[in-house]
Amino acid sequence: MNTESVVEFLGNVPLLQKLPSSSLKKIAQVVVLKRYGKGEYVIREEQAWDGCFFIFSGEAQVSGPDDEENRSEFLLKQYDYFGHGISAHVHSADIIATSELTCLVLPRDHCCLLQTNSIWQSDQEVDKCSLVERILQLDPLELNIFRGITLPDAPKFGKVFGGQFMGQALAAASKTVDFRKIVHSFHSYFLLVGDIDIPIIYQVHRIRDGNNFATRRVDAIQKGNIIFILMASFQKEQQGFDHQESTIPTAPDPDTLLSLEELRERRITDPHLPRSYRNKVATANFIPWPIEIRFCEPSNSTNQTKSPPRLRYWFRAKGKLSDDQALHRCVVAFASDLIFASISLNPHRRKGLRSAALSLDHAMWFHRPLRADDWLLFVIVSPTAHVTRGFVTGEMFNRKGELVVSLTQEALLREARPPNPSVTSKL
Repeated sequence: MNTESVVEFLGNVPLLQKLPSSSLKKIAQVVVLKRYGKGEYVIREEQAWDGCFFIFSGEAQVSGPDDEENRSEFLLKQYDYFGHGISAHVHSADIIATSELTCLVLPRDHCCLLQTNSIWQSDQEVDKCSLVERILQLDPLELNIFRGITLPDAPKFGKVFGGQFMGQALAAASKTVDFRKIVHSFHSYFLLVGDIDIPIIYQVHRIRDGNNFATRRVDAIQKGNIIFILMASFQKEQQGFDHQESTIPTAPDPDTLLSLEELRERRITDPHLPRSYRNKVATANFIPWPIEIRFCEPSNSTNQTKSPPRLRYWFRAKGKLSDDQALHRCVVAFASDLIFASISLNPHRRKGLRSAALSLDHAMWFHRPLRADDWLLFVIVSPTAHVTRGFVTGEMFNRKGELVVSLTQEALLREARPPNPSVTSKL
C-alpha cells in the first residue's frame, strides 16, 4: 500500500479531519498495516493498549449486549476507529473481526500526533502564528462542533466582524472533510448581530460526502440562537478545461502604494481635508488590521464625499501563513468583508450623512489556488442599490493576472436617524 492511498484513506477518517494536513502526512508514514481473518480477535478485553486502530476495510464487532436489536450499535466499519482516548492503558472490551479485516494501526509511541495546538499547523505554537491565523483558530469540542472567539486585537465594529464569521465557519467546515477536497464555493447569510464578548459555537452538518465533492452546512450559535449560516461545497482537484475572459485592470504595483497606516498619518496632516475630519481620524481608536490594504487610487475623498460606486485595492495577510490551501481560502473570505458592501454608499455620501451598512448575504467562488499572504488585487463594483439594499460584485486577481476569486454581497443600507430630542416639562 503506497503512502498516497494511505493519506487518501486517513483524510476520510472523521477523527483525523480536524488535524493539520501536515499531521495526516506524518501519521501516514508511521501507521502499521494489520490483517485479521473472520472470527479472529483483534483486541481482547484487558489487553494492554498499543495504539489507535483505523478500519481500512471489512467489519468488526465490539463485544456488547447479546440481543440482536443492539448489535448494530457495536458494529465497526470502514473509517471507524478504536483505541483512541483510552486512559486506563488497557482495552475495555473484545473486538472481533466479522469478515476479512484490514486495519491501519498508529503505534502508541506516535499517538501524540493526534494532539495538536492548532488546526492549521502541527509544528508551531498558536501564539507564534500570524494574527489572522490566530483569529481563525478554532477549538474542536466534538466531532462536528467547534468553538471560536473574538480576539482583543481582531477587527470588530461593536459586533462580531462579518469576515470573522465567514472565515471561522469555513474553517470549521474544512475540518470535517478530506483535506484533499478544497472549498470551491460558499453562500452565507447573516441573521443576527454577534456578541464579541462571548464564544461562538460552530455546528457542522455533513450534508454529503462523495468521491470528488462534499457539502457542508455550518450554523454559528450564540446564546442558543443561530446567528449566521454558511453552505459550502468542496471538491478534489481534477484535470479539466481552463479559460479566462476577465482581465486584470491596469493597477500600480502594490509596493509603490501607501499602507493604511501611512495613509492615516498623511490624512491627519493633509490641509486639503476638512479640519473636523482630520481631528476625527486623529482621535479615533486605531487598531491595525491583520490584513494589509493598499488603495490603487489614494485620494482626498472622505466618508462624506460622493464618488463612483467602485474601488480597487491590493491586499494580503500580514505575516507568513502555513501552506494549507484551506487556510488561505479562509483568510481571503475573512478579508473580503473588510471593505466591500460599503462601496454601495459611495454615490450617496454627503456632508453630515450618517449611515449604517449591515451584511445580509455573501457568496464566493474560488477558481484557482491562491496565497493569501501574497498580494491580491480586489476589484469591486456596485451595479445597483435600491430601497434599503446595496449590491456589490468583486473579482480578485493574483499578480500574474489570474482570476482566483469571484464574489458578491448584498447589504442593508440605512441612513442613521438622529436621536429624538428629550422632552422636558416647561413647568
